[in-house]
Amino acid sequence: MKRIILTGGGTAGHVTPNLALIPKLQKEGWDIRYIGSKTGIEKELIEEKMIPYYGISSGKLRRYKDIKNLTDPFRVIAGLFEAIQLINKLKPSVIFSKGGYVTVPVVMAGWLKRVPVIIHESDITPGLANKLAFPFAKVICANFPETLSYIPKSKGILTGTPLREELYRGDRETGRKICNFKNDKPVIMMMGGSQGSIILNTVLRNILPVLLEPFNVIHICGKNNIKDSLNDIAGYKQFEYVDKELPHLFAAADLLISRAGANSIAEIVSLKKPNILIPLSARASRGDQILNARSFYKQGFSQVLEEESLTEESLFNSIMEVYKNREKYIESMKNSGISNGIEKIMEIINVCAKEG
Repeated sequence: MKRIILTGGGTAGHVTPNLALIPKLQKEGWDIRYIGSKTGIEKELIEEKMIPYYGISSGKLRRYKDIKNLTDPFRVIAGLFEAIQLINKLKPSVIFSKGGYVTVPVVMAGWLKRVPVIIHESDITPGLANKLAFPFAKVICANFPETLSYIPKSKGILTGTPLREELYRGDRETGRKICNFKNDKPVIMMMGGSQGSIILNTVLRNILPVLLEPFNVIHICGKNNIKDSLNDIAGYKQFEYVDKELPHLFAAADLLISRAGANSIAEIVSLKKPNILIPLSARASRGDQILNARSFYKQGFSQVLEEESLTEESLFNSIMEVYKNREKYIESMKNSGISNGIEKIMEIINVCAKEG
């Protein structure tokens, strides 16, 4: 039996590439198991797909001072022993890791048990968890060409990121019906990441009175960020999180406003949607989204607004500018050469499983 362990968690961005691989793996006859954290977002997303899920202990690896830095290493060690027990039990042919803190003990356990490990890095610069895991990997897949300079030459392969095939099967009219839009105005969709963003949500909602005159608005605002007082506004539809409806909402959207997580922007460019990227501030992150956004801006795929300079006026003006020049952005994305990374990654998985 061909058996693969997928791992990745902490945010939806560390899960969606694994979700994209699952249908292809199933089609090729792989038995799929998933190791994630005990309570992370990945648990719900994977169990919905009827994939056997195993939760292990995990600790966050922080660059800043925090009392939990004293206790979390013990959680990582506990997770390592739990991962070793699972690998002994499941006997996988290969492990595919998408990143996130929970993957470090899984990758280390795979190396100790001599199971080939493949890591995928979505961002231009690797995150801390993946950096710690790199020495234990057989192959490291990269989404951006720039990333290869951060990876040992003998391990790095440029693959792009796996994208969900169902994203290309959305229907525009179905998307409009889901949102109950009654007119033919163009549609703007804002996505603030799986956890949502208070600043993005607030600025967008503050300009709704003027924005809804020329546009309909889809707002994916994050968990617990629905504002009930706005539910009955015509032309405005808010969601906490979207799964099965997402392809239809993408199809309905004429312009996207998004954070600059690597998976999200890869989907946006692949779908050739004019877009405004508002990367997570360097004060709240390691700055990877800023680098992602700047790369796409230089290539002509995106307009970029820094969070520090985000205002109601700057957002509205950017929306109007990008929509006016949308064909220019679409043409740049058509010539991008960015493609779905599923086939390349599946080839690597099969080769590693055979070589052992």
